[in-house]
Amino acid sequence: MPFNLSLAEREHAGLKRVLPAIDRVDGRWLHAGGRQYLNFAGNDYLGLSRAPELLAATSQAARDYGAGAVASPLVAGHQTIHRQLEHELCDWLGLEAVMLFSSGFSANQAVIKALAGKEHTLWQDKLNHASLQEAGWLSPARMVRFAHNDMSALEKKLKPAAGLIISEGVFSMDGDTAPWPGLVELARQTGNWLMIDDAHGLGVLGSEGRGTLDEQGLAASDVNIFMGTFGKALGVSGAFVGGSRALIDYLHNLGRSYIYSTHLPPPQAAAVLAAVRLVRSANDRREHLRARVAQFREGVAALPLQLLPSATAIQPLVVGEETATLRLAAALKEQGLWTGAIRPPTVPKGSARLRITLSAAHTRADVQRLLDTLHCVLQA
Repeated sequence: MPFNLSLAEREHAGLKRVLPAIDRVDGRWLHAGGRQYLNFAGNDYLGLSRAPELLAATSQAARDYGAGAVASPLVAGHQTIHRQLEHELCDWLGLEAVMLFSSGFSANQAVIKALAGKEHTLWQDKLNHASLQEAGWLSPARMVRFAHNDMSALEKKLKPAAGLIISEGVFSMDGDTAPWPGLVELARQTGNWLMIDDAHGLGVLGSEGRGTLDEQGLAASDVNIFMGTFGKALGVSGAFVGGSRALIDYLHNLGRSYIYSTHLPPPQAAAVLAAVRLVRSANDRREHLRARVAQFREGVAALPLQLLPSATAIQPLVVGEETATLRLAAALKEQGLWTGAIRPPTVPKGSARLRITLSAAHTRADVQRLLDTLHCVLQA
């Protein structure tokens, strides 16, 4: 098979992915190869991954329940701690019912493959996450992609009561948000179902961190399917799907990645439960994060790079060419700053970028160090 040739071509084009050898991530610090770096490449937006409450909950649950769930949820894996987490999520977000997944990727796969038949159409934003788009391609449904956040383009493509409209809350590579009032209205007018993937909005936007819908004056009940993850602002890992009790019962029966996977480890569920309770009262962390975002955006205004319009923790600096992006990331790394160099096919060709992510764990001095170093390496 020609995989060696393919890898060589990717390396020549600056597109080869290499797994970094990281020793550990400790709050805002990343340790690798005997060095310490300020981490501007993670998704721990509220700085909760090392919160004492989460560590204590994890340890206690390991003692109470063991390290693993030992079975799939529908056999013997769904335990008291999982039910407690589901109830807390419903209370927090105003959902009728939820179910837990090991990852956002498996959650999106389960939903789309279970719901979309050959008689359905999936309308997806062109910048939707790979898990959503891949599930659409693998389903028997017809998939139609519409121009990013373009409601008039979507309206022209929609057919009445024919399927499911899917978009993200906060887009993972651009950091902007979808116009959810417009999406809700189009779904109502056409009788189509509506799904939000709010992986990057949950915890940081809205009252009590309820996410993008709340931030834009909507409720969870304004969409049919609410997916969120625990590996971003909540600082753990895993995901959930929420909606009506009928929807969740249906997915319990037909969501293959749920049915045929060992359940979320109880210590992980306990950590997420502790994180949700922290997030609901984390207004100070959200305010601090907003201040760091504003500081960064003001500081890069004079740089010879395109800063995409994002008010969230995701701040993309578009370099354009792939090898130039890698060189810039390497120069920052030399100065003790770890950033993400994002290249095609994750982003469109010609839009390779540094995906700078900010956290409530970052101090004003941390962000200033990043700004000063960016100015220096770009002038060198």
